Amino acid sequence: MVDITTDIFNFIFTVILVGVFLAWLSLMHSMYQSFTKTPFLDKFEDKSTSTPKISVILPARNEEEFIGKCLETLSMQDYSDFEIIAIDDSSDDKTGEIIEKFAKEDSRIIHVRAREKPEKWMGKNWACMEGFKKATGDVLLFTDADTKFEKNVMTLSVSHLQSENLDALTVIPRLRCIDKITKITLPMLSTFLHSRYSALNVNNPKKKVGYFFGSFFIIKRNVYEEIGTHEKVKQEIIEDGALGKITKESGYALKMVRGEHLIEALYSRSSKEMWNGLKRLMVPLYHQSSSSAVGVFFAVLFILFMPIPILGYSIIAFEPNLSFITLLSASIISTITVFAASIMETKMGLNLSITNSIFAPIGSIIVVLGFLAGILQANKSTAVSWRGRKYSVKEFSQNYLKV
Repeated sequence: MVDITTDIFNFIFTVILVGVFLAWLSLMHSMYQSFTKTPFLDKFEDKSTSTPKISVILPARNEEEFIGKCLETLSMQDYSDFEIIAIDDSSDDKTGEIIEKFAKEDSRIIHVRAREKPEKWMGKNWACMEGFKKATGDVLLFTDADTKFEKNVMTLSVSHLQSENLDALTVIPRLRCIDKITKITLPMLSTFLHSRYSALNVNNPKKKVGYFFGSFFIIKRNVYEEIGTHEKVKQEIIEDGALGKITKESGYALKMVRGEHLIEALYSRSSKEMWNGLKRLMVPLYHQSSSSAVGVFFAVLFILFMPIPILGYSIIAFEPNLSFITLLSASIISTITVFAASIMETKMGLNLSITNSIFAPIGSIIVVLGFLAGILQANKSTAVSWRGRKYSVKEFSQNYLKV
C-alpha cells in the first residue's frame, strides 16, 4: 500500500505537471501565431521611391571557413548602390587574407583592420564601431560573417523600409545547424523565444519589446546615430537584441519579418559553441538579478525536463490508486506536449529533420545544464567565452538584455 506521504507528493507533482502542460499550451499557441502571422520580407506593397546608398557592416573574427561565401553572396546583390565594410577583428586565422583578396577584386568591398579592443568593450561591438567609422551610406546593414543571402535581399529590404515608413527592419533567417547537439538542443531553446521576442510582439506598437537579429538588421544612419550607435551597447553580450530594444523604446518604427527563404545564418559551429551560447544567455541576467536568473532556471527545469523523469517514476513505482493514476495521466500528457512543441519548432521554425525531435529530452537537459553552468560560473573571470575571447561579465553593466 502507498502511504499518505507518497500520495501527497504524487498530488503535488500532478499539480506541477498540470502547470507545465498549461505553460506548454501557451508556448505552442505563441509559436503557431508567430509562424502563421509574421509578415514576410518579400510580401508588401512596393511604394519605394529611391535607392539610398547602403553600407554593409560585416565584423569577422576567425571566420576563414565562412567569410568567403558571405562576401560572395553580398557582392552579387542586385541593389544598385552599396559598399561592404568588412572588419577583421584581430583574427589569428586567414580571415584577413580572404577579405583582402575580395577587396582587391571588388572596389565596393573595403577591408578594415580593427584596432585593439579597448577595455569595457565587447569584441564584436567594437568591430562594428570600427566599421561604422568607415561607412558612407545613408542606410546601414549589419550582418554576420557566417550568413548567406539571396541576390535580391538588399533591394527588398530598402523597398520594404521605405514603403512602410520604417526606421529599422530586421529579418528572421533560416538558422543552419552543423552538429547533432545543436540540432536537438536549438528546438527546445527556440520554443521560448516566440513568447517574448516574436515578430508579433516586436511589431506591436503598444508593446515595448524590440529585437534585432544580428545576422540581418537594416537601420537608417541618422537613427543609428541618435540611439547612440554601438557605443551605447558596448558592454552588452547580446548587442543586437539590445540595439533593437533601444530602437523600439526610443520611439522609432521597427519591424521584424520572416526571410528564411532568403537569408541563411549559422547558429553555432560546434557543440562547445552551443554550450557557451547557453551560458551567454544566463550570465548577464544573473548580474542584473540573481533571483531572476535562479527563477528562470527553475522555470526552464520544470517546463523542459521534469515531465520525463516524473513519467519514469510514475511508471516504475505505479500502484493502482488515485494518486498514481492522476500522476501517470498528467505526466503522459505533459510529456506529449514537450515532444509536440519540439516537432512544431523543428518543422515550422528551423526546417530540420523531424527525427531530431526524438531526442527532445536530451536537448532539454542540455539547455537546463547550460543555464545552470551560466549561473554557477557567473562570477568567474572567464564567465563567458565567445569567438576566442573570454569576458568577466560582472565588470560590465548589462542594461538591456533580458531573457
